[in-house]
Amino acid sequence: MQERIILHVDMDAFFTSVEQVDNPSLQGKPVVVGADPKGGRGRGVVSAASYEARRFGIHSGMPISKAYKLCPRAVFLPPRFDRYVELSHGIMKIFEHYSPCIEQISIDEAFLDCTGTLKLFGGVENIARNIKSDVFTQTGLTCSIGIAANKLVAKIASDLQKPDGITMCPPGMEKDFLAPLSISKLFGVGIKTKEYLESLGYKTIGDIQNVDENYLQNLLGKWGLVLHQFALGIDSRPVLPYSQAKSVSEETTFDVDTDDEDGIVFTLIGLCDRVIRRIRDAEFSFKTVTLKIRLEGFATYTRSKTLQQHASDMATLQKEILRLYISFGRGKRKVRLLGVKVSNLLCNADVQMNLFENLQRFEKIEEVIDSIHNRGLNLLRASVLKPPQKKKG
Repeated sequence: MQERIILHVDMDAFFTSVEQVDNPSLQGKPVVVGADPKGGRGRGVVSAASYEARRFGIHSGMPISKAYKLCPRAVFLPPRFDRYVELSHGIMKIFEHYSPCIEQISIDEAFLDCTGTLKLFGGVENIARNIKSDVFTQTGLTCSIGIAANKLVAKIASDLQKPDGITMCPPGMEKDFLAPLSISKLFGVGIKTKEYLESLGYKTIGDIQNVDENYLQNLLGKWGLVLHQFALGIDSRPVLPYSQAKSVSEETTFDVDTDDEDGIVFTLIGLCDRVIRRIRDAEFSFKTVTLKIRLEGFATYTRSKTLQQHASDMATLQKEILRLYISFGRGKRKVRLLGVKVSNLLCNADVQMNLFENLQRFEKIEEVIDSIHNRGLNLLRASVLKPPQKKKG
């Protein structure tokens, strides 16, 4: 049986690289995509940081206020998800030329099983070079590629020579390839697990390879057995074609904790609008709706509702999100952050929905709104606009 050959292709600093390609004046500058830092008083987070920004210690998920303090001269930009999705679609089309077996795991990375196309394209290294060349020619962006006999090692390999690198682990050499690397490279080893294992003297993947798996199970439960297998480079997971995003979400952090009920409702409606446009661009339908709410003091809650059938219209999402919020009951506590997520997604081409007449009407409205957005016109739904304040007296 032929050994599997899998590529993990990971775009380099995707969001910020897109901004630098679209605006060449940003080339070589520290660029941060995320919330508005508001001179260091912003309350959102970093979505992405360019390699220039990372040299200052900025990374995704960091509070935007901290990123500003680390590098106040960085260029801070809001995310342009429509543009990122557009380029992602084109990049995935390039991948399809080299393999029919593609598993997209995020907007900027995918696994390709090239076992059956090696002879067609002159070997795996040729495939990797061609992919990098095609992506750069068509988008101006670079990517890093890991090559291995399984997904675990291919993904680790793609991270070793970033940006713009190709790293290959020959089949059968997985254990030796992984041994000198930090345990943080293993899937599932987060900060706390890393600190715990290092406190016991295990710093490299090779250290984990040499530990008795039963001892690891005593330390970490069933996860210890999985971790030992991963450390040895054993991973039997197949590349699953036509994989799609598991969820789409939008969230916002208020500048000041708020109990303004009207403002909270209008913010939720605006978030619903942003989510709907993203899933419609990607041609998805959703079945599960989730509200995220963070209150003063950082207590964070989620509430979800799974529908009887898939939907892709604003009316359904807005109705369910507002129902979840009303039933939440925050009391007198103020709100710091709100988020809206849809999950349990399906490609619309795979879904046969029996729509009622009023739902069909909403779909037509959505198509008109999408058409206006695509023409670059600035249209806001009436429900997103706050009504004018009544004058006193």
